[in-house]
Amino acid sequence: MSMSAPSGGSSLNNDMNVTPMIDVLLVLLIIFMMIIPMSRKAIDTQLPDPTPQPPSTQVNPDQIVLEVLPDDKYAVNKEPIEKAMLLEKLKAIYDPRPEKIIFVKGDTTVKYSAVIWAMDQARGAGVKVIGVPPK
Repeated sequence: MSMSAPSGGSSLNNDMNVTPMIDVLLVLLIIFMMIIPMSRKAIDTQLPDPTPQPPSTQVNPDQIVLEVLPDDKYAVNKEPIEKAMLLEKLKAIYDPRPEKIIFVKGDTTVKYSAVIWAMDQARGAGVKVIGVPPK
C-alpha cells in the first residue's frame, strides 16, 4: 500500500514564501539610500599644504588675519575688536576690496564654536574664501 498525493489539484507546500521578505528588504534599501546623502553636513575648508614652505620675512599688507582670543576677544591684524563690533568692522574692511579673503587664527584655549562663530561673521561680511593658517 503506497501513499499518494490527492489528485484534487490542491497540494500543501511546506516551503516558505520569501517574496514578501525580499520586497521589504528592497524598500528598506531604497529608504537608506535616500536618507544617507541627506544626513551629510560639511563645512568647505581649505587646509594648508602639509609640506611647509620656508617662512618669508615679507608681510603682505593686503592680508587680513582675524584672531580669536580667549574671553570672547577678537583682533583684526593685531587690532583688538569687541565681539559686538566684529561684523561692522569686517564689512568696513571688505566692502571696497575686490578680493574677499581672510585668515582665521584660533587661540589654543578657545572653543571651536567661537572660531566657527568668527568664520560666520566673516561670511556675513562678504568674505568668499576663509583660510586657516598653520601653527
